[in-house]
Amino acid sequence: MTTRWPWISMLVSLILTLSPLGRDIVDSAFFAGEALSRNIWAPIALTIFAVMAAAILSEWLIRTYIRNRRARGATTA
Repeated sequence: MTTRWPWISMLVSLILTLSPLGRDIVDSAFFAGEALSRNIWAPIALTIFAVMAAAILSEWLIRTYIRNRRARGATTA
């Protein structure tokens, strides 16, 4: 692991967002002509975005922790 960037979860989030189902959810949540559809799908879409952001943040924190631990080297007790 040479980078701290969370490229795995970013790539998965991008693929899921650009898939036909993901695009349909985004269109229904933010670009629908009916207010009822927007009111139903907007909280669902925002929750999905928050989960994806949490996964990206947790991957970044884990990668940072592992990189710092490896940089310190092995210690003996």
